[in-house]
Amino acid sequence: MAQRRSVPQTSPAAAQLDPAVARRLYNDMVLIRRFEEKAAEGYALGKIGGFLHLYIGEEAVAVGATSVTRPDDYAIAAYREHGHCLAKGADPRRMMAELFGRIDGLSKGKGGSMHLFDKSVNFLGGHAIVGAHLPIAVGVGFAIKYRGGDQVIVCYFGDGAVPEGEFHEAMNLAALWKLPVIFLCENNRYAMGTSLERALAETEIWKFGRAYNMPGEPVDGMDVLAVRDVVAQAVARARGDGTPSLIEARTYRFRGHSMRDPAGAVYRTKEEVEREKLRDPIMLFRERALKARWLSEDDMREIDKSVNDLVDEAVAFADASPEPPDSELLTDIFKDADGVEGSGA
Repeated sequence: MAQRRSVPQTSPAAAQLDPAVARRLYNDMVLIRRFEEKAAEGYALGKIGGFLHLYIGEEAVAVGATSVTRPDDYAIAAYREHGHCLAKGADPRRMMAELFGRIDGLSKGKGGSMHLFDKSVNFLGGHAIVGAHLPIAVGVGFAIKYRGGDQVIVCYFGDGAVPEGEFHEAMNLAALWKLPVIFLCENNRYAMGTSLERALAETEIWKFGRAYNMPGEPVDGMDVLAVRDVVAQAVARARGDGTPSLIEARTYRFRGHSMRDPAGAVYRTKEEVEREKLRDPIMLFRERALKARWLSEDDMREIDKSVNDLVDEAVAFADASPEPPDSELLTDIFKDADGVEGSGA
């Protein structure tokens, strides 16, 4: 079994956290957790088809990273992307409708769980082929530089993508051309079901940054404030002179790889999972926020209720949305040189 390794603790700067920021961090992590729990229910009821990969336990990574970026920055992810899309600001109702395969979904129900995409919030999609979106992130970084902008793109991927050729090609080009890409590896130690030690000769993933002459460091991916501090530094570098970064967020998914592997019991023990749940990122932040008086118990109860109501509304919205008509099979396939949508027929 993969072993959890220690990482640097949260920066003392967190002691000065604005209560409004604390409220947003707590709200967004709870929103992701409740959305995923309802998605699991929808899958069990047969309302969601195909694969469903839950982000439960990893909320601190997407929320911490997004909290130090701007709305005009970009994000791209693999297929465990519900949390990243929510953190970026997508409408939970349209997201749930997409999971349900309904016409009011982000992609009219044609993308589903593994292919969420929302141009309106600069979320450039979930991508099902392992590692395939890393070169796309580099392309986005190149476009930012070519246009003279100061945005960044945060590229989320799992430890299972590190042995892929695309990882190394993307890292090399981003460093060579000085592109504002933040490579954020969500290392949950098992990829799909193989422990880190059985898959990588170098298990300290952040050290791969050295080979490509870019800054790299590990961070406790269960601590939203630690993620926030480390990503903020990477964002500042990227905005300043285009320096890319590799961040290894050491996290843990409480569920299995997908709903077809609900517990991951084949490759990890129940005792290990229960031990890791003691470091639930939401509870860790909740305790810290109360102790520091950034938030009160009443604040948290208010947020919990608001989030629960929003997610219930999202499910009702998805249930009420019609299924796409057959004609939708031939839309959104291509556009001609004049920008006119074609059918591909």
